[in-house]
Amino acid sequence: MSIAAPFLVLLILGGVAAYHRMRLAAWVALSAAGLVACALLGANATATLVAAVLLALVAVPLLVPAIRRALVTAPLFGVYKKILPPLSETERVALEAGTVGWEGQLFSGKPDWNVLLSQPRPELRPDEQAFLDGPVEELCRMVNDWEITHVHADLQPELWDYIKRNKFFGMIVPKEYGGLGFTALGNHKVIEKLASISSVVSSTVGVPNSLGPAELLMHYGTQEQKDYYLPRLADGREVPCFGLTGPWAGSDATSIPDYGIVCMGEWNGARVVGVKLTFDKRYITLAPVATLIGLAFRMYDPDHLLGEKEDIGITLALLPRDTPGVEVGRRAMPLNSPFQNGPVRGKDVFIPLSQLIGGEAYAGKGWQMLVECLSIGRSITLPSTASGGSRLGALVTGAYARIRKQFGLSVGRFEGVEEALARIGGNAYTITALAEASAAAVARGELPAVPSTIAKYHCTEMGRELVRDAMDIHGGKGIILGPRNYLGRAWQASPIGITVEGANIMTRSLMIFGQGAILCHPWVLKEMKAANNPDRAQGLRDFDAALFGHIGFAISNAVRSFWYGITGATIGSAPGDAYTRRYYRKLNRYSAVLSLLADTSMLLLGGKLKFKESLSGRLGDVLSQLYIASAMLKRYEDQGRPAADQPLLAWSFHNAMHKLELALSAALRNFPVRGISWLLWALVFPLGRRAVAPSDRLSRKVAHILMSPNEARDRLGRGAFLTPGPNHPAGRINSYLAAVVAAEPVERKFQKGIKGAEFGTLDYAGQLALAVERGIITAEERQQLEELRTMTVDTIAVDDFDPEELRSAGYARLVEGRAPRAAA
Repeated sequence: MSIAAPFLVLLILGGVAAYHRMRLAAWVALSAAGLVACALLGANATATLVAAVLLALVAVPLLVPAIRRALVTAPLFGVYKKILPPLSETERVALEAGTVGWEGQLFSGKPDWNVLLSQPRPELRPDEQAFLDGPVEELCRMVNDWEITHVHADLQPELWDYIKRNKFFGMIVPKEYGGLGFTALGNHKVIEKLASISSVVSSTVGVPNSLGPAELLMHYGTQEQKDYYLPRLADGREVPCFGLTGPWAGSDATSIPDYGIVCMGEWNGARVVGVKLTFDKRYITLAPVATLIGLAFRMYDPDHLLGEKEDIGITLALLPRDTPGVEVGRRAMPLNSPFQNGPVRGKDVFIPLSQLIGGEAYAGKGWQMLVECLSIGRSITLPSTASGGSRLGALVTGAYARIRKQFGLSVGRFEGVEEALARIGGNAYTITALAEASAAAVARGELPAVPSTIAKYHCTEMGRELVRDAMDIHGGKGIILGPRNYLGRAWQASPIGITVEGANIMTRSLMIFGQGAILCHPWVLKEMKAANNPDRAQGLRDFDAALFGHIGFAISNAVRSFWYGITGATIGSAPGDAYTRRYYRKLNRYSAVLSLLADTSMLLLGGKLKFKESLSGRLGDVLSQLYIASAMLKRYEDQGRPAADQPLLAWSFHNAMHKLELALSAALRNFPVRGISWLLWALVFPLGRRAVAPSDRLSRKVAHILMSPNEARDRLGRGAFLTPGPNHPAGRINSYLAAVVAAEPVERKFQKGIKGAEFGTLDYAGQLALAVERGIITAEERQQLEELRTMTVDTIAVDDFDPEELRSAGYARLVEGRAPRAAA
């Protein structure tokens, strides 16, 4: 036996132990057994002895805690405390505010799929379903988006009244306070359906049920505040808004310059302790119509009326609109999407301490309150809006591509259009799975800090890509605004979701990985807490456990990454059926890779990592695509593994893995430490990059799903408002699809039979009549083609206007107000 055999045995058994994450003692025992086997099988005695000595030199200090802590842990503990970057109070609150769900498993390098697949299937309560089928359906029927966006630049009075009477503003308010008490999933489904007919309506309803006074009062309000305000918010007597963003602090919300000085003042005829506020907020949704204004400001107590502390910190308050000194500015107009939005200002506005949300006890805790509630709101409104728009956009674009013909063919048959249709179908499938997963996490009681940023960023980005492709396919139909246009306003408004609730550029480069690397990592936060423990002895013990757990974790991920790389992730246990098992194995591989790169980046860059925004963004992309793919597989399992959906799942999954490998490649090629980047590349891609974009064949299958009546298409559209009506051209076009497909054989027979010159001089009605006379088609087929013609005309028709019609009602009133008045 070769002299290298004992060392090779140690290497192989060490790799096996690392792959399976055996305990240290189990690894030592396994290695010792391997060396004994070598000796019995006649291996070189000297080599075996040397290997045994090496094993002992490593194992003994590690297996004896007292020796390990003295020789290894204590020196490293001191170094770690010196290099650990200081954690600001803002960062500490952000890390402690959220909970860790499935994303924690993805950071583990060895996800336990039972954790994901055992989560209950998202299902609506009977009262939530009844609300969707009743009031939500009726509200959608009432909506005329052209009148909202062009004529009135607002919801019509009857819509406002209907929304308030049916408690749309009180969906999240508990029933005991007069609200509907819906779950996050119910909230998501309502916003999703409304967004499929009008983003103005969905945002108007979504904001009061997102981050705002109701959510904050439910979690932190005093009992007196809850008893008074929640019933009024639920039934629409109060319309809320929340002022956070200002001219000098947007994404950097902790730097708000708005302030409040604790002082004595008059309130309702009494002299009380309160706060005198000066603030300037903008981009505040619902501000122009709000009666109750939530406000974030920094609170100071220079006269120590409340205690010794002068800078109390960010605090939240409620201001009735009629509070003296409050000024609600003129409306803003966000990209022709006229949801109510505008500035709120105030100077020396006095309120008592009882108007602080949560009262004096919560003064200075505003940042924590905002972070906790923002993860809830960010998980619902914007992802749900993108989900509703994508469902309708996918179905109507597929129907349009089948109905609209050029060169005698449906435009959807052209390969270039098929590519765009496939992206639309894949993005819609992905967005809807991610939005539902995000809402379901909140419904389970999680505070999904990391998933909410993933959902917000990727749903809005994919939504923008989807509407771009839909516009390209519709061509002129998409760019001519009017009552028949169902895409133009969505295209105009697509950057809004990208910008609000944390600009996407900042969300990707700072938040997704920045929070995830610490919050979701199984060891990093434990190490940080140990280093900051004032009890040094206990801190050393905690650090020792975390450190060696972390070392074993890192070695395991390196081994797993390499093994999956050389085997193409084709070997290993995984859940799923014969179709999806390969997908789970790929995610196992990239989970290990993510953990390996995260550990390497944090080890080598330390506190500088937070300033390596490009690297952070790319690693955030990896985490995001892992989470997105998991959401798609969970939805596929929840729906009973429908075979008809497999092309949509396959396209979306391969697209996600292609994006993931591109992000990994960019991260490794640009890694700041060049030598390490080469080593990492060898571990991550030992046989090179293998993931590719979805194939043309697969894209063709997805396009066919969108252009033909089938169960997969129906599932994709479930949740959108599809009822055809005079104010819903997209619903009408979608409803034509089955009849158009049924008429196509007759249309082909008719077109083939009218090639002669005598038909060329006739209009369509004349051609049909002559075709019946010649026996080319029957009278029944003529009626079918006439109906097809009517549906096609409605599908491709666009609007035109007299000049006066293009002037909005607001413009007309403005002109009328400027007109010279007759003398009395």
